[in-house]
Amino acid sequence: MSALYMIVGTLVALGVLVTFHEFGHFWVARRCGVKVLRFSVGFGTPLVRWRDRQGTEYVVAAIPLGGYVKMLDEREGEVPQALLDQAFNRKTVYQRIAIVIAGPVANFLLAIAFFWVLAMLGSQQVRPVIGAVEPGSIAQQAGLSTGQEIVSVDGEATSGWAAVNLQLVRRLGESGSIAVMVQEQGSTVPTPHTLQLNDWLKGADEPDPIKSLGIRPWRPALAPVLAELDPQGPAQAAGLKTGDRLVMLDGHGVDEWQQIVDWVRQRPNAKVMLRVERDGAQFDVPLTLAVHGEGKAATGYMGAGVKPVDWPPQMLREVSYGPVAAVAEGARRTWTMSVLTLDSLRKMLFGELSVKNLSGPITIAKVAGASAQSGIGDFLNFLAYLSISLGVLNLLPIPVLDGGHLLFYLIEWARGRPLSERVQGWGVQIGISLVVGVMLLALVNDLGRL
Repeated sequence: MSALYMIVGTLVALGVLVTFHEFGHFWVARRCGVKVLRFSVGFGTPLVRWRDRQGTEYVVAAIPLGGYVKMLDEREGEVPQALLDQAFNRKTVYQRIAIVIAGPVANFLLAIAFFWVLAMLGSQQVRPVIGAVEPGSIAQQAGLSTGQEIVSVDGEATSGWAAVNLQLVRRLGESGSIAVMVQEQGSTVPTPHTLQLNDWLKGADEPDPIKSLGIRPWRPALAPVLAELDPQGPAQAAGLKTGDRLVMLDGHGVDEWQQIVDWVRQRPNAKVMLRVERDGAQFDVPLTLAVHGEGKAATGYMGAGVKPVDWPPQMLREVSYGPVAAVAEGARRTWTMSVLTLDSLRKMLFGELSVKNLSGPITIAKVAGASAQSGIGDFLNFLAYLSISLGVLNLLPIPVLDGGHLLFYLIEWARGRPLSERVQGWGVQIGISLVVGVMLLALVNDLGRL
């Protein structure tokens, strides 16, 4: 079933985002008087095709990994004298700029629309209350302690842990300070604290901002009673069964599942001794932990889980907006994620973020499937983020992308004449090399995550 969600989710995501992107080009081109020859969603063999009254051919092709709008252009073939005024290359530089930029703008508008819907639907968020602070950590040095609720990070209000994480992600790879406002239990007056950073998580392959600060979010205590087992995991192989209660781990008493999780994650490939209680009797079970991840990201894995419990109502918060306020919230979230995406690319370029954080088609497909399976809210959220990424990436000043064409037209506007065909040809060759290189790197990262 998960494979079906992945396939359907990916096809829907690419279909919607690519169609809307290309429609942006198409819509503005039509209004600038350019004749559109073909509007294609996908590449390769056409599966469905038809024409409208203006002679534009619409195509749905077999390979749903992109799309394009083909316009009448003298650079791509002979144009009849009667249609010269409808050729793209005959339009003013301002019109060509508008046509090129319309695709990415359409993606940003689509993201705003998705966030608008999500803001009106509302969401239930876990209040960002600190459950524990690691000794000697950045958080402890800043004076943070158990029970405090984080109400803002760098001046941005944080209604839940997702908002806290988002604000922290913006500071990855940096040095300096993070301003945090917290509220003590029973108090209505927030107090300021300052987290000091020094090349914070610079170059980390899989950064975990909250954990790296030494903060453990509050969560309900889970009894260490096994409720599920991985059929291929070490726990099943060692003879553990659902209903077993873990009493001790390597001679240390345990009464909460998180203690076991933390212990196991720090010991990949280690041999451990479990004290298990089953049907009123206790006995020891030797177990060799597996390993997940590679290098510094490697963690221990036991292959067991417990039954979740309900969260106390006072630890949850309902967040929703009216139709008008939701527009502003959608625009704000789109702007925030656009800036974050662009800044993350800059940090990768200068080595502040690891290029292993770059994701390709395999990761996108997996996330599409997982979000589609989780529900309409998660899927719309994924579509919004992916639409923003598509808009930002297409605006990069790399020839063959919309941003590369935009760069050529801006230079033409500044010089009063276009760059020579030879210079533009060199730019396109460099652009193709860059795009192919980045795609290969993203694909290697995807395969590594598998």
